[in-house]
Parts: sequence; structure tokens; C-alpha cells
Amino acid sequence: MSSTGILVYECTEVYNILNQAGQYPRLSDPNYLLLLDTRESHDYNESHVITAKFAPRNDIGAFTVPHDAELETREHVVVYDSNTSTLKDKNSTALSCAKLMWEMGSKNPVKVIKGGYEEFSALYPFLRTQKIIYMPRELDEVFTYPLEIMPGFLYVATFQQSQDHRIIKDLKVKANVIVAKENDKVFSPESTTLGREDKRVKQVLTVAIDDNGEEDLYSHLTDIINFIDDHQTKDGRTVLLSSTLGISRSVTVAIAYYMWNKKVSLKDAYNHVKKCRENMQPIRGFIEQLSRWEEKLFGSIVTDISEPDY
Repeated sequence: MSSTGILVYECTEVYNILNQAGQYPRLSDPNYLLLLDTRESHDYNESHVITAKFAPRNDIGAFTVPHDAELETREHVVVYDSNTSTLKDKNSTALSCAKLMWEMGSKNPVKVIKGGYEEFSALYPFLRTQKIIYMPRELDEVFTYPLEIMPGFLYVATFQQSQDHRIIKDLKVKANVIVAKENDKVFSPESTTLGREDKRVKQVLTVAIDDNGEEDLYSHLTDIINFIDDHQTKDGRTVLLSSTLGISRSVTVAIAYYMWNKKVSLKDAYNHVKKCRENMQPIRGFIEQLSRWEEKLFGSIVTDISEPDY
């Protein structure tokens, strides 16, 4: 949903913006994100989205550009109020502020969080805070979560994240698919939980392969997909797809599952996962195996993997 210079972003998209990370969290880059809270000051002070700044106003109550906004260099400018959901919401403070940020030179279209703080904080209560000022070192060390591929269900994680009890608790993780040679210490491979139709299902599936294009991941994909589906219930069960760095093997599985679940091509699934995990780098051998997977799913190869995007 868009207008001139303004986009309405789903909560999951903003969650992923906040949790991008490589060696350091992307939030530590001063040119990465400007997040503005346009609610009343008492609401902001009570709690707000992590790293959000209070949107300043002038003496007559009109929004002004923050003194350190540097709009022309920011990759993302994100704005929210209590509950704006569409670009047609009247009297929306988020839309009013977003319009100003765009007119004053935002590098990219300004993003408004769909459903505002009410929806975002309900989905991700662990990303609420009262903290107002962040020093550079604090941003270098900000806690990041696995990236969300399918809202509330499927996430791509580093192996270290998959073993973090805080993440397990906050995301209500019920299962872990490890596509690496590390050993899970959070979930016992022998432990089970009730799945669909009260069947007992394992909580851990390990595919012990290296991040090497010669490794055969393709032959494991059907078993992995069946494992993931055993944990998809109406009550909600979060599944992590984890590998050492969370950028190649686990991403390959995420693409394969998304292709199968959404009935979309390798290209469409690749682009979706790339949007969720911006620094993903599935190695060439795995892309070739995904092309075979596409042919298996659809009876022919749809995506030209010789294109430079892959």
C-alpha cells in the first residue's frame, strides 16, 4: 500500500528491519534507521519500540524534523502512532509526520507501521522499552532476534541464537532445525511434544552437513518440510531454521519451504527471504539444488539461476 513517498509496512517487516545483523547489529549504523514515535509524550515515556525517538513538535503542535535526522542518508525512516492501518486514516499523526519526513528529503519512501504501536507491541512485546538514549557502544551490542520468514511461525537463526533461552522464551520456540554440525543443547533430540492430531513429534531435526556446495541438502528437503509441518498448528508453534551464521544452509531450507508452502518459484521465494534476511549468502551449490527442487515441485525449471542475482 503506497502513496507519494509513504508506504504502510506490516509489523513483520519492521521486526526484520530491527533485527538485521552481521558482525554487528545494523542498528549500530547511524545511516541505517530513524524510528519515530508520534504518540503523546506520556505514551512514549511509558513504553515505545526499541531505539524509537519521540517525534518533536513546534509550539503550535506541528511536527518538526529531529535535529539529527539526516534524512538524506537514512536507509529506513519508520514512523508509527497508536493504531494507523491505512493511508486513508484521518487525523493520523503517523501519516502527518511521515509526509513531513518525505517532503524534507528522506532518501527512501517513509514507512508507517501498520496497526501502530498497539499491534506491533502485541506481536513483539519483547521489543518494547522505556530506554530513550543509546550510546554507540550500546547499539553495537543490542540484542537481536532471528529473522521472521513466515510471521509467528518460521524464523532463520544463527546457531548461537537457536541456543539462547531468552529467544526460545520470547518467540515461544517449539522446534529447531539445525542444518549444521553443531549439537543442540536447548532441546533434547529425544524429547517430544504434542503435534497435530495429538501425535508426538520431535523438537529437533539435525541435518549434519557443512556449508559446502558438494554437500547433498536436496535429498533432505522432503523430511525437513514434513518436520516443519508437524509443528504448524492453530495454536502456533515457532520453528527455527538454524545454521552456524544463519546466512547459507538455513536460508536454503527457508527458501525451499517457502516455495513448497506458498507454491511460488525459486525466484519469488529467494526474493522474499532476501527481504527478510538481507545479508543471506546461500552458496552456489545450494542454489543449484534449489533449482532441482523447483523442477520437482512444478515439473519444470522456472527460474534462470544463471542471472547475476543468484
